[in-house]
Amino acid sequence: MTNHGAPLGSVHGAAQRAADLLAVLLPRAGNRLSPGSVEERAAVIDVLRAHGEPEPVEISPASLELLRRAAVELREVFTAEDATAAATVINTLLAGRAHPPRLTNHGGTSGWHLHVDSSDDAPWGEWLLTSSGLALAVLLAERQAAPAGLCASPSCARPFVNVGRGAARRYCSTACGTRERVAAHRQANRAAVKG
Repeated sequence: MTNHGAPLGSVHGAAQRAADLLAVLLPRAGNRLSPGSVEERAAVIDVLRAHGEPEPVEISPASLELLRRAAVELREVFTAEDATAAATVINTLLAGRAHPPRLTNHGGTSGWHLHVDSSDDAPWGEWLLTSSGLALAVLLAERQAAPAGLCASPSCARPFVNVGRGAARRYCSTACGTRERVAAHRQANRAAVKG
């Protein structure tokens, strides 16, 4: 049974859950998990638990593959260059997949929250695409900017969510931004010494 019902408390929480799942499910410099491995499955379950998914969290190998396919599709939102491109991708992801919005509390096991998947027991991949698409769409509408990105650090490339009103972020964390600025500064110093 797939409940997918834990209230995340915010659209940002649902978008962050998507970023965290993409970080586990997609190949990138900072991800050492093998697709389909026991470790990948455990990492996905850990992310779902951290975001409030009620126990028991059970992911079959087939469901893990559906989640990975959904993550590949969602990645396009994170790589979109601007709000227009992100909106186009989100609209495409939701077209034909999203159902009329409905409120659910999963029979009283969670707080009321919005779903656009086919049912409370929808397959994990459908749930990830529709819930994430809805959350990213709301963030885009609120910010009038791309709702997400991939860390510009080549040694990371972790997905992240843009939530502030300021300029779009380039890095997933201050640590990655600082590391890249220090590396650029050192390279400039070496070039100045050689030049």
